[in-house]
Amino acid sequence: MKKNQILLVEDNEGDIVLTSEAFEECDFKTDIQVARNGKEAITILFEEHNQSELPTLILLDINLPLLNGHEVLKKIKENEKTRHIPVAILTTSSAVNDINLAYENNANCFITKPADINEFFETINSLGNFWFNTCKLPFSK
Repeated sequence: MKKNQILLVEDNEGDIVLTSEAFEECDFKTDIQVARNGKEAITILFEEHNQSELPTLILLDINLPLLNGHEVLKKIKENEKTRHIPVAILTTSSAVNDINLAYENNANCFITKPADINEFFETINSLGNFWFNTCKLPFSK
């Protein structure tokens, strides 16, 4: 079985480790590639990958250096090559403006990171179950 490819766009090392550990504990068959800023995410998506190597799911923080998450999301959803990829906003923000702007830019969901580690692991488990077990994702061309 082919592993699901996740692009985690996150600048906080602690959150990178925590998210990776949560996916491992939940035993989803995933490979996680990390972009530590918005510009790196764009480079990975538009310069490094061909269509068959694009991620299955993008987990995108909003508060990023160089290009913020809203700018990255807009570029992803405006591009024919990447607009089909589900983008889950995973951020500490719960600001109404961030939530509304994310959905205006076609985010597939908006999740505020729980502060409690057990709740965070439960959230990642729910996220993985939904995207990898419940819904049907597009096949690579």
